[in-house]
Formats: sequence, C-alpha cells, structure tokens
Amino acid sequence: MFVRGLLALAKGSSAECDASFEPEHPIFTGHFPGNPLVPGVILTEALAQTAGIAAASGFPENARPLFLLSAIRSMKFHRTVRPGENIVLRAEKAAQMEQLFQFSVRASVAGETVAEGQLVLSFAQSR
Repeated sequence: MFVRGLLALAKGSSAECDASFEPEHPIFTGHFPGNPLVPGVILTEALAQTAGIAAASGFPENARPLFLLSAIRSMKFHRTVRPGENIVLRAEKAAQMEQLFQFSVRASVAGETVAEGQLVLSFAQSR
C-alpha cells in the first residue's frame, strides 16, 4: 500500500490521505539514475487506493467490499514528484452506477497540484 495515513474522511464520498517515498524506496531503482522521480503509475495507484478508502467507508465495517481500479478515464501530470516530498492525495466520488464508482482525484505537494484525473473502481470479484 502506498497510502501512508488518512487525513480526512467523509464516509462513502471522499477521502484525503498522504504518501511519501524515501530515496531508498525500490521504485527509484532505474527511475531514473541520478534523477529520481515518483513514477506516474505509482501516483495513480496511490490515488486509486485513496478512492478505495472513500468507497469502502460507505459500507458497514463487517461487509466492506474490496475494490479494483477498473478504468483511468483521464490522468494528467503537472510536475515531477521527487523522493521525500509529502504528497496529499484526495479522492471525491463523482458518480456511481451499481458496482462502479467514479472518482475525481488530485495529488498535491505543498499546495501545488501535481496530478489529477478521473478513476473508476469496481467491486473485486469473489473467488
């Protein structure tokens, strides 16, 4: 899990979390030597985890489903995120149709938006 802590929660509708990656984290191996940056796919996954926290919080604790990232409707990266920067992750439910949940997501560093987009989560299928 890339999310480090929960900062705020509106049950079933939004969550705000934080994340940070130390320079020694394995994601920086080869990404890029001498110029490490947090990969966009990792930021997207951290935002999806934040959306999953928001979505799951709308269910009773003993019946919370697991969620999967089902679609990236849009994602824009405005600037590079470096090791050690504190990233604030925000997800707000925009729509729901049966077992699909669409979230508007945003990642920011020191109040500056570094990534934003729309993600769709769905219930994980039971085995």
